[in-house]
Amino acid sequence: MALLKEHRKEIMKKFRRSDLDTGSPEVQVALLTFRILGLTEHFKEHKLDIHGRIGMRDLVNQRKSLLQYLKRKDQTRFNTLVKELDLRG
Repeated sequence: MALLKEHRKEIMKKFRRSDLDTGSPEVQVALLTFRILGLTEHFKEHKLDIHGRIGMRDLVNQRKSLLQYLKRKDQTRFNTLVKELDLRG
């Protein structure tokens, strides 16, 4: 299920760096994470949705790339984001 507009705004408000920020790596990773969590719930019920799994794999790879970029650019922002989203174990 796609994220509703209200949910997207809440996520952006929580993870943005300034008032007009909608595209920072933190916001993008947070939005991708919540989309991935929604798809994970979908796959618990629809085990044979192979095409959906391919799309989810692409989302996971995109999130991984953004996290690698953020880790390279600013380690402290990376660490706080990983803690807030409860990623990596």
